Amino acid sequence: MEQAYETARRLRENMESVMLGKSEAIRSIVLTLLAGEHLLLEDVPGVGKTLAAKALAGSIDTDFNRIQFTPDLLPSDITGSSIYRSDEKKFQFTPGPIFANVVLADEINRAPPRTQSALLEAMSDGQVSVDGKTYELPKPFIVVATQNPYEFEGTYVLPESQMDRFLMRTSIGYPEPESERKVLQSHRDGEPVDSIKNVVGTDDILQAQAAVRRVRFDESLEDYLLQIVHATRTSGDFRLGVSTRAALSFYRGCQARAITENRDYVIPDDIKSLATSVLSHRVLVDDFASQSSRQVVEDLITRLLQSIPVPV
Repeated sequence: MEQAYETARRLRENMESVMLGKSEAIRSIVLTLLAGEHLLLEDVPGVGKTLAAKALAGSIDTDFNRIQFTPDLLPSDITGSSIYRSDEKKFQFTPGPIFANVVLADEINRAPPRTQSALLEAMSDGQVSVDGKTYELPKPFIVVATQNPYEFEGTYVLPESQMDRFLMRTSIGYPEPESERKVLQSHRDGEPVDSIKNVVGTDDILQAQAAVRRVRFDESLEDYLLQIVHATRTSGDFRLGVSTRAALSFYRGCQARAITENRDYVIPDDIKSLATSVLSHRVLVDDFASQSSRQVVEDLITRLLQSIPVPV
């Protein structure tokens, strides 16, 4: 457990050296990686969404690929395809950019649903299937997807099945004035993330992910988590509650948060602090206008939390 915390600490501190004043966003990214899940960064352009993925990849001795999603992107452009080799007289599989440890799916909502769906198997099972054959993806594996919620021209809504594959939906946000001043000063000699040094290896991440699954989760807290999950399914505020997959992701996220806090056990604050970012993108409300407003849905989740007693 101590080694897992140390891995998380080194990652956070290294990323903070290039992402100034964004400690909460960095915590979410590191937490998602330790949980073995994927992250959706939803924010306005230019606040550091792409930088966040680069900083994460640069902090680990690992492979990184960026996929720029566009309307003409094909599923095979992500997963790879079989190409006929005339010299060997056979088809040979050429891996696509999804074959990396850290994958940045930039502006994911600019590609049509058929292309977006190419990520589903990779995000769920850590593998892709092409021409009837299955290919394992490298481990660890994380998809960091970005989208701009205020830009609608030429975009496609992510289907519920795909949203369910992301542990959290979070934002980078605008920096504080003093942090923004430091950003300006740090870029005088170039892009700081280009010179970032890796501080952990893939084995460190895999060991930390294994430690996350050993974090103690008291039965009373399991009941508390499940009460929240079930409340989304019975509340009149929601047309569709969260899935069992979401409950498991929520569970794993709480364990990962405990590790980042240097604990080997989950406490109620772990559950309360993650509930909104883990559940809000997985529920549906009756009113379409409210569904399109992230703030409205998050407020409903917050109100639901307040109605459920916290175990003592």
